[in-house]
Amino acid sequence: MTVAYWIVAGLLSVLYLYSGGKKVLQTKDQLRPMMAWVDDMPLGLVRTIGVLELLGVVGLVLPPLTGVAPELALAAAIGLVLLQIGAAGLHLSRGEAKNIGLNLTLLVLAGVAAWLAAIVWVG
Repeated sequence: MTVAYWIVAGLLSVLYLYSGGKKVLQTKDQLRPMMAWVDDMPLGLVRTIGVLELLGVVGLVLPPLTGVAPELALAAAIGLVLLQIGAAGLHLSRGEAKNIGLNLTLLVLAGVAAWLAAIVWVG
């Protein structure tokens, strides 16, 4: 189960490092081609979402890797589940149901990470 956790956490980490990093570092003009919803949100909120994604990565990886409070990985995974519920809701509210495939995939992966973290790190 530990190997499965690291595979899922690694995959989520790569995806969220990319997505969160873009939201934190890029301008709205740079984000717009990939994330049209940024026009409807204040830049501060977009940046906050990016920071939350990056913190989720830190929570998935650092506590289990160091052995210091590894149960925080469960909290991080649950946070990423909640983030994707919000993202899917945003797309649905904008009439972009066709765009929620990635959100649902990330939601399932974060749910699996939470389940695995509960088994491996919380016990």
